[in-house]
Amino acid sequence: MAAPRLRIAPSPTGLFHVGTARTALFNWLEARRTGGTFVLRIEDTDVDRNLLEAADGIQRSMEWLGLDWDEGPFFQSERRERHIEAALSLAEAGWAYWSDPMPLAPDGKPERYDGRDRDRGLERAPGRALRFRSPDEGSTRVTDLVRGEPTFPNAVLEDFGLLKGTGGPLFLLANVVDDLDMAITHVVRGEDHLSNTPKYQLLWEAIAPGTPLPLFAHLPLIVNEKRQKLSKRRDKVALEQFRDEGYLPEVMGNFLALLGWSPANGRERFRIDEVVKEFSLADVVPSSAFFDLKKLDSFNGDAIRELGADDLLERVRPFLGGWDPERARPLLSEVQTRIVRLDGVAPMVDFLYLDEPAWDDASWEKAVRQTSGATAGLLGTVADGWARCRWDVEAVREVVVEAGAAAGLNLKKAQAPVRVALTGRSVGPPLFESTVILGRAEAVRRVRAALERVPPPPA
Repeated sequence: MAAPRLRIAPSPTGLFHVGTARTALFNWLEARRTGGTFVLRIEDTDVDRNLLEAADGIQRSMEWLGLDWDEGPFFQSERRERHIEAALSLAEAGWAYWSDPMPLAPDGKPERYDGRDRDRGLERAPGRALRFRSPDEGSTRVTDLVRGEPTFPNAVLEDFGLLKGTGGPLFLLANVVDDLDMAITHVVRGEDHLSNTPKYQLLWEAIAPGTPLPLFAHLPLIVNEKRQKLSKRRDKVALEQFRDEGYLPEVMGNFLALLGWSPANGRERFRIDEVVKEFSLADVVPSSAFFDLKKLDSFNGDAIRELGADDLLERVRPFLGGWDPERARPLLSEVQTRIVRLDGVAPMVDFLYLDEPAWDDASWEKAVRQTSGATAGLLGTVADGWARCRWDVEAVREVVVEAGAAAGLNLKKAQAPVRVALTGRSVGPPLFESTVILGRAEAVRRVRAALERVPPPPA
């Protein structure tokens, strides 16, 4: 038996959707498990909506996930003549006929085609579309690895288009012709394509009678917390966005694999290469898969905390906008315990790089209130002490402890305005380690500058 051949065939009309990413992953897993071939095909027949950058984005996103392909990328637009040739052969064989444009409905869109040209014997002419002659009787049964054998009455299948009035091939024609020519053995896609599958089968059998159909697997719908289908207008669905926010690629692959499938042992955290031997399309469930952002954040936070120091440093680098991560290295082990995404690092360490910290007025006002009117004296004492003390974590901490005690404040309250003075915020990495990294001169300067923000005592 020939080795399986699977494909992912996204359209380059926008950002790479997490649903497409899940489909690509399941195809890749099945190909790798079976020793088959994984093909990348860009379905760019919709020339009015195609975006050049989207085709590049598809490839970058798959590379980011670690999904390597064995053949391609192939572009459907480069096979246009082959698609037209196949359509004209169907017309010659009586499987297709020419049709005039449908009149426009009140909303400006063409009316639904009603078969009016089926028996008119129209010739090919500019503006005429070519339609497939769907059977009137019987039914078409689809064998699906996920959904069993759904059956579709042929009477409900319209005579679907093969060639546009402009002469260009339509999606379904190009899809079937390319799958035939590329010897695709498995068609794995989202359940929203299930209704097209009887048309796909009829077209396949008309073009290549006797050629075995591919195995179908229609993956479950991915839904949000309201059990609604993920929508790019409402939900976060672009894989590029998750990448740019600092989700780890291995975590994203792990999470996507669980959208419709799970290992037999019930384990939820794994590397994709660990489950290649376990994965099977036959184990995919048909029920909707919940895209649980809280679970994704939990997975990602856990994975970030498991990173070694050098690995974390390199992964953080793209999120620091050109800043040298080495300066923040001493703080990263603490920072990584507090974030769930890599884009959370910069706001916690930006004070090390900025000439002036990003100031949060609310944090400052709260810190001043906590010191009960002692802020100015406290900061002045800290600045003077830091200007003279030994410059290490223990010494700078002791200065704040003593300054707080002199003002009648415990360490928690005493360090609050000091932290805001240095970092601009009320929360962040360990204060005294941060102070030492910032350096004596800059730390003293910032504390003295904060003195100018202390409100005068009431008259």
